[in-house]
Amino acid sequence: MSSNPFHPVAVPRRRATIKEVAEAAGVSRSTASRALGGNGYVAEPVRARVRLAAKKLGYVVDATARSLKQQSSRLIGVVVSDLKNPFYAGLASGAAQAARSAGYTTVLIDDRDGGSDESYAAEALVALRVAGIVGTPVSDELVTFALGHGIPVVEVDRRFAPDRATGVVVDNRAASRSATEHLLALGHRRIALLIDETEWTTGLERLEGYSDALRGSGLPLDDRLIVSAGWDAADARRAANELLGAGDRPTAIFAANNLLAEGAWRAAHDRALRIPSDLSLVAFDDAAWMSMVEPGITAVVQDPGAIGIAAVEAVLAKMKVPASPAATVIVPTRIVHRGSTAALPG
Repeated sequence: MSSNPFHPVAVPRRRATIKEVAEAAGVSRSTASRALGGNGYVAEPVRARVRLAAKKLGYVVDATARSLKQQSSRLIGVVVSDLKNPFYAGLASGAAQAARSAGYTTVLIDDRDGGSDESYAAEALVALRVAGIVGTPVSDELVTFALGHGIPVVEVDRRFAPDRATGVVVDNRAASRSATEHLLALGHRRIALLIDETEWTTGLERLEGYSDALRGSGLPLDDRLIVSAGWDAADARRAANELLGAGDRPTAIFAANNLLAEGAWRAAHDRALRIPSDLSLVAFDDAAWMSMVEPGITAVVQDPGAIGIAAVEAVLAKMKVPASPAATVIVPTRIVHRGSTAALPG
């Protein structure tokens, strides 16, 4: 009860029913249901009349009831690893855009801790009777659980079940090789790789591309220059500071994602190293800050929005043809050259 007698408590408005909408529009309940649900034929003038009645009455379709009846919904589940990372935020945005265009709504889950959270995400989306799932997995559990319940699933950014689920990825190996070759062409020979992990396909393929470029130039791999730098910018900053404080420090760093690049950039400033005259820096992934600093950061550019769109298009295709085989969709990348790399001083 309100403590202010002049401001009475608002009474929730009773939800209008499909029966009331049908009566207001002068049609049967089944016709009203078809007109609002988009399933089955309804003449356009009748559809418009039903929708107008629904709008006036404030009627909202009960998606839960419809999902129970149809065993699925107009929902697509989107599972991403960490919305604080602009790559995953952009991916989710692209997925939502593609879903809306196809008449679906996205349910977004941020699986930032991985592991048990992935199990929770899979169970939650199945409980909501989503029609399909796209996700950045951390194991094969998302695919296994979804397919076990008959829900199409598409892996995004990395692969754990390539034989069972379509994947939407970039060619990490080729892009990393090109980025490293760019540094080699500038005369750098002590090129460090800052990387988060090498157990998933993303990290492993970026390491392979870096290694390919060095071997192609006749250079041996130096394990001391391959640095596991954690999962965020703060961890990467500490790792890069240690690397740059060594006696025989690298003259260039290839950072395997945008957060690692931020850590490397901050570490260079911590040690008063000038980019690019003292240290060249290349990032895998572009981020807004990279074009705002001086000099800007040269980066392998992925289009996370395009990846999200392609992932939803892939799951929609799988929903239409469930028996279609698993495939790999490769979204192109490019290198944008800014000012963070320079020829090694002779």
